[in-house]
Amino acid sequence: MEYKFSDRVLTLKPSAIREIFKYAADPSVVSLSAGNPSPEAFPVKEIAEISARIFAERPIDALQYSFTEGYPALRETIAAYMKDRHNVGRDFDGVLITSGAQQVMDLLTKSLCNEGDVVICEAPSFIGSLNTFRSYRARLRGVPMEPDGMNMNELERALKEEPRARFIYTIPNFQNPSGITMSWEKRQAMYALAKKYGVLILEDNPYGDLRFSGEHVPPVKSLDEDGLVVYCGSFSKVVSPGMRVGYAIAPQELLQKMVVCKQGEDVHTNIWSQMICQELMTKYDFDAHLDRLRAIYREKSAFTMKLLDEHLVPHGVTYLPIEGGLFLWCTLPDGVDMPAFCKEAVLRKVCVVPGNAFLTDENEPCQSFRINYSTPTNEQLEKGIRILGELAAEVCR
Repeated sequence: MEYKFSDRVLTLKPSAIREIFKYAADPSVVSLSAGNPSPEAFPVKEIAEISARIFAERPIDALQYSFTEGYPALRETIAAYMKDRHNVGRDFDGVLITSGAQQVMDLLTKSLCNEGDVVICEAPSFIGSLNTFRSYRARLRGVPMEPDGMNMNELERALKEEPRARFIYTIPNFQNPSGITMSWEKRQAMYALAKKYGVLILEDNPYGDLRFSGEHVPPVKSLDEDGLVVYCGSFSKVVSPGMRVGYAIAPQELLQKMVVCKQGEDVHTNIWSQMICQELMTKYDFDAHLDRLRAIYREKSAFTMKLLDEHLVPHGVTYLPIEGGLFLWCTLPDGVDMPAFCKEAVLRKVCVVPGNAFLTDENEPCQSFRINYSTPTNEQLEKGIRILGELAAEVCR
C-alpha cells in the first residue's frame, strides 16, 4: 500500500542523534554522542524506597487516573521551590507538569503557532526542540551565539524583520549543544526586547542545577513582571530521564490552553513518577543530592577537558570550557570537512554529533561537533578522545 503522510510530517527527518545511537549501540564503539546523565547519578536507593512506600501505603493514588495539570503536591512543591530559590513565579503564574521538558515545547508551539509563524532560536540549538517547532510548520529564524549568549543586535534585527515571530527559544544555562551560559546583562536585554516587540520567551532550563563552578545567574523568568516568559524545567537530568517528568511555569491564561492540548495528547503525566519526584524534594535532602551530581560532573568534565587539551587542541581544534551541563562544543580549523571528520570517527568506532544537526538550517556550513562527557566511563573518554586526536592529526594540517 502507498502511504500518504500529512504535510506536517513530510519534511521531518530522523534525529541525527538517534541515528547515531544505532552505531553507538555496538559495544565496541565509544559513544560521545548521547546526552544521558552519568550512570552514577541516579538516586536508585531513594527511588526504590519511595516506590515501596507508595505501593504499601497508597497504591491507588499512583495507579489511578489523575489531574491533567499534574499531581497537586508536586505542583505546590515546585512553585514554592522556584519562588524561594530563583524568584520565579508571580501571582499570574501557574505550574503544569508535563511528560518531560520536551512536551513543554510541543504544547506551547501547538497553542501559539499557525503554519508559517516564526520561532526565533539560538543557532545552534537543541535538535529535539527544533524538530518540535518544525512539526507544527513553524519557520525557524536562527540568531548566532556569542561566548555569553545570543547576539542581541542580531536578535533585535530578527524581531524587526519577523512580524510573525511568536516566541524566542533560549537555553540560557550550559546550552545544548554549545555549553554557553547567557550573561545576566544579556538576559535583561532579551527580556527588554521581548517586551518592546510583544514576543514571548520560552526559557528551557534542564541543566541549570548542574552548575559545578562559577557564579549562579538568575533565570530570565525572574525578571517577568509582564507575563512574557514561559519557564521550562525538568527532572530528567537531576533525577531520571526515563521517568519523564518536566514542568512549565507560565501565565495561567497560557497554561489553560496547554492543558487542553495535553488532554488530547496523554491525559496526564505518569503519576507514580510525579509522586517520586515530590517525595525526593520534600522527604530527602534534595540539595545534598544535587551537590553529589555537581561533584560527579565537576570531576568528569575536568578530566574530559584535560583530554581535549592533550589530544585535540595541539592540532588546532578548539572548544568552549564549561561551568556546568553535560556537553562540550568542539570546533575544527577552517578548511577541515566537519561531516567527513565525524563519519571517519564513526568508522574508527567513536561517535560524536555533527554540529549542523543543531542548526536551524542544516545546510549551513558548520565546523563544530558536540561531545557528551557524562555518559561514558573515564576509560571510554580516554580512548575515544585519543582516537579523535589521532584523526585530527591526520586532517588538521
